[in-house]
Amino acid sequence: MSPEEKKSAELVTVFETTEDAEALVVHGLLESEGIEALMTSLYVQQELYPGVGGVVLRVAPERAEDARRVIEEYRASPGADMETNGEPGAEP
Repeated sequence: MSPEEKKSAELVTVFETTEDAEALVVHGLLESEGIEALMTSLYVQQELYPGVGGVVLRVAPERAEDARRVIEEYRASPGADMETNGEPGAEP
């Protein structure tokens, strides 16, 4: 396992979505709070598995609680079109 793979294996997933734009917004929010986040695409060939895939944001374990707080504050803000599972307009 390469050093980069080992480092990413130690990270904690704090956000998942099927929308790239939404992941970029949340990534920007975390970075603006000084929380380094790794954005990873879960690409799956859509012709074979439609609707499968998406994007996850992962952070260092010691920053996971702070990251989740930032995400929850974003969800609670007026105009945020995101529910508790991280997908726009989805039911909690």
